[in-house]
Amino acid sequence: MTRARGRALALLGALLIVAVAAAALELRGPKPLPARSPSQRPTLLLLTSLPLVFGEDFTLQGNGSPALKALQTRYRVVPISVADPPELGKARLLLMAHPLAQPAEDLVALDRWVRGGGRVLLLADPMLEWPSKRSLGDLLRPSPMFMDTGLLAHWGLRLGSPDERGPELRKLGGFEVMTDSPGQLSGRCAISADRLVAHCRIGRGRATIVADADLLDEGGLGPEAKHNLDGVLEELANLERP
Repeated sequence: MTRARGRALALLGALLIVAVAAAALELRGPKPLPARSPSQRPTLLLLTSLPLVFGEDFTLQGNGSPALKALQTRYRVVPISVADPPELGKARLLLMAHPLAQPAEDLVALDRWVRGGGRVLLLADPMLEWPSKRSLGDLLRPSPMFMDTGLLAHWGLRLGSPDERGPELRKLGGFEVMTDSPGQLSGRCAISADRLVAHCRIGRGRATIVADADLLDEGGLGPEAKHNLDGVLEELANLERP
């Protein structure tokens, strides 16, 4: 065997080792993000109609959903009730989880905040399946669909209803997650192959839109939902990056 051929075979072997290692990592999947120490947790604004901070009964016993506790491992979570300039001015990272319909002036403020450098993760569910003890029509019950009053269209997106109702496995933040009757996104942003997620650059800021909010109810979606909150945390981490 010539020296040149020996070097070529050695290089080929090294490349095969790298390829096998990469394939093994791909099969293993991403690792959940570690918790941050309290002093390293940036502020995360939370705007939601879902019972994440308090239960439906608004009692002090058993408050704090698993989703909230997961968020609190990496962020100082600050709930807000509206997306107006004073509230948005408290931070540059926002999680909107199936929020109530916002007044037109607040949508203008939100758009301006994002274009100025804000980052938002919006869970916009066109067919919410979240269980509730409250009757239909109760103002404290989350809306059965995302109340879009023009924001998504302004960002060049369209949110469509699911073709069929029921649980579906999708991808979020590199993790396999369980959704429930997820919608479908289309438009000029970067849309995932399964149409669950849209990544948009808006001015100097960014918005990530997910066509499902039920995925935050990790405990109610069975064992296949074990990485749902990991996916949410990964998407938030992506928004933090430059």
